[in-house]
Amino acid sequence: MTDTTIREHSNTREHARRQKRKQTSQDDEEQLACPECDGQLVSDEERGETVCVDCGLVVDADEIDRGPEWRAFDSKEKDQKSRVGAPTTKMMHDDGLSTNIGWQNKDAYGRSLSSRQREKMQRLRTWNERFRTRDAKERNLKQALGEIDRMASALGLPKSVRETASVIYRRALDEDLLPGRSIEGVATASLYAAARQAGTPRSLDEINAVSRVDRAEVARTYRYIVRELNLEIQPADPEQYVPRFASDLDISEEAERRARDLLKTAKEQGIHSGKSPVGLAAAAVYAASLLVNEKVTQNTVSEVANISEVTIRNRYHELLEADGHAPD
Repeated sequence: MTDTTIREHSNTREHARRQKRKQTSQDDEEQLACPECDGQLVSDEERGETVCVDCGLVVDADEIDRGPEWRAFDSKEKDQKSRVGAPTTKMMHDDGLSTNIGWQNKDAYGRSLSSRQREKMQRLRTWNERFRTRDAKERNLKQALGEIDRMASALGLPKSVRETASVIYRRALDEDLLPGRSIEGVATASLYAAARQAGTPRSLDEINAVSRVDRAEVARTYRYIVRELNLEIQPADPEQYVPRFASDLDISEEAERRARDLLKTAKEQGIHSGKSPVGLAAAAVYAASLLVNEKVTQNTVSEVANISEVTIRNRYHELLEADGHAPD
């Protein structure tokens, strides 16, 4: 191919590019002009519309708002609210900032990986896991937070309680309260404290049923971290247990309300002092169900509340006498 031919081809391609840019520019000008009056078009982001400033014609509607869903009034607030990716969480040892390699051995199109690729991905997962827990503190956190999540799931506690328990455990770890105590014991005590703080308490027996440490160690560790961390935890209110017991027993709202009234009367007369709040709540639910003629046995209430029938009978008589009813 001669130099003249090459220059002709080059000129032809350059001419084609100029024509394409010119056409694009003309198309953009047509888009910016009103099709009715050739007036200027503006975008109304608040209403998601493109309108003509001269005749008011709405050229485009229901536009996608690509901005954030929040408002900021200064640069500092904007920096605090802007975010990318999933929110951070205290329930993970790295606050959820690291990445995970999925366990599915498939590519982006859903096709299965070859054996060589599966081996490579397994090695990457192993090294990724090692890098995520580089020191003893991170390994400690990973084990403890996993234990908190497991127990909270078994007890049906909400995410907010798990977050609070994770923060309590992190504080105990930062203040060097773990030496001489097991990771599982401190994790269980942190969850027990968080549940009481959130107003969704669980009894020590319920906690002990899902924990890997014994009841005495949980109680001892709980008292220790509450004292050392200066946690403000009010004594458990028997009324806080009533909704859960009522839901598990499937009793009516009237019976639940009656149980609350029995407990309020007991507190006014000081009967609740020195007695287990779980036992009082279970006895109140049982007594209330009888007062509204709903058939609930002591054995059923005992299984739901995880306390003995003897305790229910004793508290049941005391509650009815305080309320002015003669027990059967």
